[in-house]
Amino acid sequence: MVLLLMVLRPLALLTSIFGLAVFSASAVTEANPSTPRIKEGPDTLAIGEVTVTSIKQARSLLRQPVSVTTLRQGELERLNVSGMKGVSEIAPNFYMPEYGSRMTASVYVRGIGARIDQPAVGLNVDNVPYLNKDAYDFDMQDIQRIEVLRGPQSTLYGRNTIAGLINITTLSPLHYQGVRAMAEAATGNNYRLGLSAYGLLSRGLGMSVSAYGAYRGGYFRNTYNGERADREKNGSLRWKTSWRPADNLLIENVASYGHSRQSGYPYAFEETEQINYNDTCFYKRSTFTDGLTLNWVTPHFTLASITGFQYVDDNLTLDQDFLPESYFTLTQKQHDRSLTQDVVMRGSVGGYSWLAGVFGFYKYANMSAPVTFKEDGIDNLILNNVNSHLPAGMRLGWDQPELFLGSDFTNPVKGVALYHQSSYDWHNFTFAAGLRLDYEHTSLKYHSYSTASCTMYRGDRPLGSVGVEIDEADRLSQHFTQLLPKVSITYNLPHSALFFSVSKGYKAGGFNTQMFSEFLQQRLKDVMQDKMNEMMGRPAGDNDYNVGALVKYRPEVSWNYELGGHFSVDHGRVYSSFALFLINCRDQQLTMFPKGTTTGRVMANADRTRSMGGEFTFAYNPTRNWAFNLAYGYTHATFRSFKVGEESYAGKHVPYAPSNTLYLAATYRHPLDNRIVKGISLTADMRGTGSIYWDEANTYKQPFYAELGANLRFDLPCGSVDLWGKNLTDTRFSTFRYESMSNSFFQRGLPVRGGVTLRLDFQSL
Repeated sequence: MVLLLMVLRPLALLTSIFGLAVFSASAVTEANPSTPRIKEGPDTLAIGEVTVTSIKQARSLLRQPVSVTTLRQGELERLNVSGMKGVSEIAPNFYMPEYGSRMTASVYVRGIGARIDQPAVGLNVDNVPYLNKDAYDFDMQDIQRIEVLRGPQSTLYGRNTIAGLINITTLSPLHYQGVRAMAEAATGNNYRLGLSAYGLLSRGLGMSVSAYGAYRGGYFRNTYNGERADREKNGSLRWKTSWRPADNLLIENVASYGHSRQSGYPYAFEETEQINYNDTCFYKRSTFTDGLTLNWVTPHFTLASITGFQYVDDNLTLDQDFLPESYFTLTQKQHDRSLTQDVVMRGSVGGYSWLAGVFGFYKYANMSAPVTFKEDGIDNLILNNVNSHLPAGMRLGWDQPELFLGSDFTNPVKGVALYHQSSYDWHNFTFAAGLRLDYEHTSLKYHSYSTASCTMYRGDRPLGSVGVEIDEADRLSQHFTQLLPKVSITYNLPHSALFFSVSKGYKAGGFNTQMFSEFLQQRLKDVMQDKMNEMMGRPAGDNDYNVGALVKYRPEVSWNYELGGHFSVDHGRVYSSFALFLINCRDQQLTMFPKGTTTGRVMANADRTRSMGGEFTFAYNPTRNWAFNLAYGYTHATFRSFKVGEESYAGKHVPYAPSNTLYLAATYRHPLDNRIVKGISLTADMRGTGSIYWDEANTYKQPFYAELGANLRFDLPCGSVDLWGKNLTDTRFSTFRYESMSNSFFQRGLPVRGGVTLRLDFQSL
């Protein structure tokens, strides 16, 4: 592998001399079907033909007022993209960093995102929505296309789409029959294997079965035990059935299962720049998803039904202090079930087109999240605080070596929505308006408990012991109703369009389940203090507090104003797009870390934020041998009004969302008249991100950084061999940073790495 990297580095630098241009066709649209196309596949790396497969979008985006990036199967395989993280920077202003575990799955678009709880960007896989962000980060094979729609999609798609939407479509057995295989070996003891078979059981009935497995040896070592802190094993199975019993009816069912297990988080302590923690860390997840789609086409309308079910079972176990001392650990186990149903009807008469639908969902989650305080945590986080209020010479001692704080939750969420959209073509203009009525109800049933005992000492002489027991339970609920409008105007030109849109985005509120360990700690301190006061003849303190008011967070609402355009010229060889946007957001949901020696995370609402910026993409295929691409996104996201205590963050940058994303790429392919090798292609690309602020006060930030990559492909009669490298300049950067107990931690980005990927494709004739 060292030799491989030595070869790839000069190859990437050599290719960059020919001119790097980017590879992301964000907001790239499909031109008129009669326009000549650059052939996709082994000939070129062509991006630009955007045929949206979503049932709620028209097939041509040229007349749609939306900014979108589409990556097809050929580009995805050449770029070694197997999941959503691989699309970062390729789609401008789209950022999904790699840190923590697959549970993290943070996605940011145009300054809006989420680290915990509900996502800000929706995900549909084969039309089925994923409601749980814990299931977002997964690897797939045989992806036919990925579409990244940026800006609020709440009018048509509702919950979790305030910042955008991702559509993933897998290969259909009606479109492809044969056997596909993939094998990969890479530095860091990384291996991947995939095998899938597609066939027709009868005319109009196709079925496919896919299996995938991967092992990651890890790049970061925990110095405490010498083991890799980012090892991972994962695998998946997918069974897809497509049936066309009549020319106007398509029935498709996709069932998939996935399992992954990761070792601990590679968080390094800033003072030592080392990963060094003593307690066990791992994340384990099993998922099952089934989606049934029926699409009936008549001469007057199209009727579609999408039914989805998903089950997520995961276990997060952490050394939550990430230090070699024994402060506290967390074990969070969750069982989440969700059921969705969407019915969509659309039609057109002359220049008038319409779409109407009803959507309903039910999501039920059980979660257990106990925190165990150990010796250092009991002494430094609990006893020191209590003893500081005792008279001189007196102290409190803990009778047990550990303190268990239990928290169990049940969180059912249900909702229903009605939506409609109409559009009318008048000369070169298209006018469109949509409206969604969205209702959601969420409740939280919690049970918090702890049992302990402690002893009061005067010097070394015990004065007496007291027992402390907490057992509290309650049920909280919230409901939300929203009207979500969208209006747009599009001016259509031959193979081009300009548009202006105004839309409202929305994300429902919820409950801060991760705050309950804080409440238990505070409640425990209060009870202990009361008992100490009782022993010393002092009056009890006032310890009343409203749990419901503290754990609730409000809905997030935004208004998005966007001016954009899509252009296809020179017989389809040039694709370009741009977008300018302004987003005014109220009660933006932010994940914050409490200051001081407290622990945990909290979801807070920033009163008002504003995000403005632009995006530009350019794809040029001058010949069948060359492909150049560029995508750039700029976002200026700031707080307009946000106070925490006495501190105001007005004018500060919204944290975690990058200000710039950049992608540049160039590909050259040379065909060969050879029985073994049909062609050789070379791709060089560069990804750039930053700057990123890590806290609301903008005290810390990651400056702009860039990673250089390269791919050398040999096209075979029945597949390909890729030699690839990523971050060839070995750029050092951070993908995450946070503070806990007044300590600062960070995670490094992945270092230089390379690999070999073999793909075989035995297509049936």
